[in-house]
Amino acid sequence: MDKNELIDFSYILKLIETHRQNAYRKVNEELVTMYYEIGKYLSEKVASEKWGTKVIDSIAKEINNKYPSFRGFNRAGLYRMIKFYETYKDNEIVSPLVTQISWSNNIAIISSTKSAEEREFYLKMCIKNNYSARELNRQISSGYYQRYMLSTSDSLHRVGAPIDEDDIPKTKILDQYSLDFLDLPNNYSEKDLRKSIVSNLKDFILEIGKDFTFIGEEYRIQVGDEDFFIDLLFFNRTYSCLVPIELKIGKFKVEYLSKMDLYLEALDRFVKKESENPSVGIILCTSKNDAAVEFAMSRSISSTLVATYTTKLIDKNVLQDKLIEYRKLLEEK
Repeated sequence: MDKNELIDFSYILKLIETHRQNAYRKVNEELVTMYYEIGKYLSEKVASEKWGTKVIDSIAKEINNKYPSFRGFNRAGLYRMIKFYETYKDNEIVSPLVTQISWSNNIAIISSTKSAEEREFYLKMCIKNNYSARELNRQISSGYYQRYMLSTSDSLHRVGAPIDEDDIPKTKILDQYSLDFLDLPNNYSEKDLRKSIVSNLKDFILEIGKDFTFIGEEYRIQVGDEDFFIDLLFFNRTYSCLVPIELKIGKFKVEYLSKMDLYLEALDRFVKKESENPSVGIILCTSKNDAAVEFAMSRSISSTLVATYTTKLIDKNVLQDKLIEYRKLLEEK
């Protein structure tokens, strides 16, 4: 017998990858902790000794002379460390989280968010989803936090899978999705929309949530002697259920629900595994009448959620204004 046949190469490779990742996390933790401690020292000295720009410049120059290969220790970098410390110094809940993400992601969060709640939201999203810098910047620029907070639909709420209370943000079907990454013609069809989503699947899954795993497009199900085709079929790992998505290029129509109900029943009868939860459907439209959706759903036991999408980047400031208005209304109740 060949000696190579006795060697479990996959196990060895897995060990290498696991320990490499652990080493990276430890190095990152030490780096972020160092930046925090430098920021603390400089912040306290600026406050007590009235240090100004010239002193910070001299410190940056001295570091550069001693460690010329080090990057990020110029005046701007040192002031970022000060801001980093001052942002989190009084937050006992968030402070332990910052060492779990990269320095570049920390800087993106503190420079692009306006509240402690928003910072905590993105910190936890980064940790949960292991965002790259590109992915995090995309979520912030598209106003994902504001859209999440404005969404009235609960998580895949008809599914009984338990979620740890600390697992925040939870998986949630948003009221509005930003599909600005799609390369669509001016007058696109539902087929164009579907094909473009599949071509940009990585960005689409980033938008709807990394717990979604793609199964297929135009997924065929047979009911009696008739074939039906689901636009997109996903599986949600957190909730352990199939998630069919129907794409519409117009306004929501009540009759869309009956077709989705047929899909859900067929999936649960013929595709769903015994250990999985009942399927949950999503209908994506360009617009919807909230009252019509509420009326249509009020007498229905359908596990279907209706959301809108836009192919243009949503103005984050408009979303922020809506969130402020929404919170004021809640306070007045």
